Amino acid sequence: MQDGGTGTEGAGSETVILGAGIVGLCVALSLLERGQAVRLIDRGDPGQATSFGNAGVIAPHSNAPHSAPGLWRALPGMLADPGKPLRVRAASWPAMIPWGLRFLARGRAAPFAAGAAAMHALCAPSIRLYRRHLEAAGQGGLIRDSLYIHAFRDPAQARLDAPGFRVRAAHGARMERVDGAGLRALEPAVSPDFRAAIVIEGQARALSPGRIGEVLAGRVRALGGVVERAEITGLVPAGAGWEVATGAGPRQAAQVVIAAGAWSGHLLAPLGIRLPLMAERGYHVEIPDPGVTLNHSFTDVGAAVVASSMEGGLRVAGMAEFGPLDAPPDPARAAILRRVARGICPDLADGEARIWMGRRPSLPDSLPALGRIAGRPGLWAAFGHSHHGLMMAPATGEAIAALITGADPGIDMAPYDPGRFG
Repeated sequence: MQDGGTGTEGAGSETVILGAGIVGLCVALSLLERGQAVRLIDRGDPGQATSFGNAGVIAPHSNAPHSAPGLWRALPGMLADPGKPLRVRAASWPAMIPWGLRFLARGRAAPFAAGAAAMHALCAPSIRLYRRHLEAAGQGGLIRDSLYIHAFRDPAQARLDAPGFRVRAAHGARMERVDGAGLRALEPAVSPDFRAAIVIEGQARALSPGRIGEVLAGRVRALGGVVERAEITGLVPAGAGWEVATGAGPRQAAQVVIAAGAWSGHLLAPLGIRLPLMAERGYHVEIPDPGVTLNHSFTDVGAAVVASSMEGGLRVAGMAEFGPLDAPPDPARAAILRRVARGICPDLADGEARIWMGRRPSLPDSLPALGRIAGRPGLWAAFGHSHHGLMMAPATGEAIAALITGADPGIDMAPYDPGRFG
């Protein structure tokens, strides 16, 4: 890891990025490509937190907001069944109720369509931009062209006119419906219980999200960026810029980008800036020697999980558990995911499995907070990507770097305004 130095000489001209997850890394790369001095600060290794556990889907057409028309009908049953993918821990209910009302309001037809357009702007260039970054580092093989298969046990539910698929088609997605035989021609290892699927073309999948983080961090260093491991303890205005307090001493910055994911709200709260940011915990189980292989990214729609074959084995990822940032993982989630994995691939050899939990930064409209924070010159938001951090990170990097350098980001930034929640 490149040494962070004292943080005093010449640091006033740096852009300091708080958080070295996949979003922070992509912001750093886009700034470095524009000739800017960059320092990334994180308490952990770069790219090894939330996005490390991602399902690996890089889908330009994953632009359906989570609050869809009609979802409200299914929520009571999802919350009542402990085996379902949605759970709210008791300590989070006071914040969850107002967050949930905002979330449900976005499920009306007009906000759903507007949210889909804004999501598409960030997801659409993901494969191209990842390939640019990874090929420059000599690691283009870490992503692979793929289909994105959404599989159903009830064939009547595999409808191309459902809101989530209809909104993808409106933005150019190429899709087809296949029956059970067509599905097993694509994925011989999946259960015959799946009797239909919607297949989305033109997607890609990551063979190791954690290794992608390592490679991008190496690329940051190769371009002259500083990657510093330190605890971030505070952020205050200082003259024409900012001072970041860390366990390794203060760092001066002309510009600061908050890219700390679910922890971003804690950094902003002392400045009087509050957003409805929730920690939406996700889990995965990874079987190192599964005895089966999936050829594409595969969603079990009924279980709301994604399965993918990766360098480390077969990974099954999902769940939406709203809870405090510091709450321990729920061990029951591992048993649920293992059961789901066997339901997807009946011949799975799952004697050994690794369980992981991460914290997604989720805002109620399924969109991140991106751009200048009003009233705080030099302070920028780049967080709140929910389930889509891996997909949206490269375009986020391009947009934030353009704004900081005074260029046109090429997309309408209004939907991501950090101040949109009032």
